[in-house]
Amino acid sequence: MKFTITIFRDEDGVYIAECPSIPGCVSQGKTEDEAMANIRDAISECLAVRSELGMPLSVDTREIEVPV
Repeated sequence: MKFTITIFRDEDGVYIAECPSIPGCVSQGKTEDEAMANIRDAISECLAVRSELGMPLSVDTREIEVPV
């Protein structure tokens, strides 16, 4: 399965990676590559837990336009 992730660097220089379509699925790393590897593991673990609990594997995500 393919998932969209977000990745950003926080005020401490740590890279934070999140998977918006899986609530609570977040990881981090000292480098962007480490954060991406860690979010892959986190997604796998989140999917396994959600499956065991009979929960949907992901939620819908949508884009909206907000005037600025």
